[in-house]
Amino acid sequence: MNKKQLAVGFIGTGIMGKSMVLHLLKANYELFVYNRSKEKAIELINNGATWCDTPKEVAENADVIITMVGYPYDVEEVYFGSNGLIAHARKGATLIDMTTSTPTLAKAIYDAAKENDLHSLDAPVSGGDIGAKNGTLTIMVGGDKAIFEKVSPILSCFGQNIIYQGSAGAGQHTKMCNQIAIATNMIGVAEALVYAKKAGLDPENVLKSISAGAAGSFSLSNLAPKMLVNDYSPGFFIKHFIKDMGIALEEAEKMNLHLPGLSLAKKLYDQLAEKGDENSGTQALIKYWE
Repeated sequence: MNKKQLAVGFIGTGIMGKSMVLHLLKANYELFVYNRSKEKAIELINNGATWCDTPKEVAENADVIITMVGYPYDVEEVYFGSNGLIAHARKGATLIDMTTSTPTLAKAIYDAAKENDLHSLDAPVSGGDIGAKNGTLTIMVGGDKAIFEKVSPILSCFGQNIIYQGSAGAGQHTKMCNQIAIATNMIGVAEALVYAKKAGLDPENVLKSISAGAAGSFSLSNLAPKMLVNDYSPGFFIKHFIKDMGIALEEAEKMNLHLPGLSLAKKLYDQLAEKGDENSGTQALIKYWE
């Protein structure tokens, strides 16, 4: 089945999803899209995507359906609601949830899909809006390996580091590892800049030195410069990061694992959200010190 014959559905055309759909359109896939706010899909429609009024309509038209929504309860509604994918997808269709959600929900989707002659993968991503725009996302995949290999050409349209992690839920567990690493790293990035300023250094010059050394990270290279110019526009919302950290802490508790660094990071971000920064980008963490 070539690209022109393969219909792809995409649900959730926000900051990340919009760029991902544009890559699929450039790759000549037939696209059916749905988003709660149609305005966020206008550019995609103008570029050749077909608008659908419900997830059900997407399900009825697509062979592969990708979801990129906000929270686990959004995932549940899209998959298990009355207009959801499990009930209405074509037999043999593949469902790929790229939302950062819970491993437990990923397994539930996998089981329900299997009972309905469908396939499912959990495939959360990392790389933020920059990775989505550049087509360089890291994609962590759980589910059946044969299905992963079958849809890899689609995933490669917007990702470069695409790794099969194991059975259903493994992709989401891997994403939790990713978020845990980022959470404490963001504290370090913010504290380094605050320290530089207090020491009377030129923060931009400091970044030039430490970004290329052992301290180098995505956050240091891409988000620290935004901190320096008070640019808190969201590449990734604080409210979504808080959601992710909450999932990771819940999963860690189930494994009897204490993660003090993650707990501290969530506490700091919770305080920012309470002060009205939940829709800011994660780089707004530096406001805690300023």
